[in-house]
Amino acid sequence: MQKTLFEQNGSTYRMVGDYRIPNISSPSEASEPLGVWGLKRKDYLMKHKRVQFNIMLMSGTLWTHLAEVDEQASAMFSRIVEQIKANKKITEQLKEQNQMEWVARMNNIEARAREMVNLELIFIA
Repeated sequence: MQKTLFEQNGSTYRMVGDYRIPNISSPSEASEPLGVWGLKRKDYLMKHKRVQFNIMLMSGTLWTHLAEVDEQASAMFSRIVEQIKANKKITEQLKEQNQMEWVARMNNIEARAREMVNLELIFIA
């Protein structure tokens, strides 16, 4: 039997029932567990930037990109929260005196920080 072009290039098939399936795989990439920011970025790329997502997936750069975005976004979120806390003078003393007020202010700060991170790192081209 004559070899196919695929086989001439050194590739192989495996038999599954009556079908010959090529033995191919995507480039291996370290897939570390992603945090919330990396997962948000992945979701955004899948829904709104499908071509870019597929190109990165097939070239083996997707998980590296998502891990970098996750790391940068986590650092940015923490930095923004600390800066706003300092500017608004939200201290441990307020936490001891009025816990509900402290929780309300912290929730507000974290929501603002999440929005900033989303706009700057997650939902961009």
